[in-house]
Amino acid sequence: MIRIIYHWNVAPEKLELFVETWKATTNKIHKEVKGARGSFMLQSDNDPTAIKTIARWDSLDYWKKFWHEGNHSQMGSMHDLGERVSVEIFREIDDFTS
Repeated sequence: MIRIIYHWNVAPEKLELFVETWKATTNKIHKEVKGARGSFMLQSDNDPTAIKTIARWDSLDYWKKFWHEGNHSQMGSMHDLGERVSVEIFREIDDFTS
């Protein structure tokens, strides 16, 4: 398993629409793209414009295929509402969340 961590800056007036757009986008990717396991979103307590979306994938190969085949264009409407600052890839060692 891997986790892809996207860091976003989202203006306060666009946050509600960004969240709704992210929900639709992540659910669509989870249902339609092989290897996609879903995602969750976090908001900084110190800076409410700082958002992290953390996606879980079966493997780095599945994510790369998704990205390189242009499927990431499904995230286009999120880019219209927020600025993606960075993307980081982490290998999942363990997960004790329920």
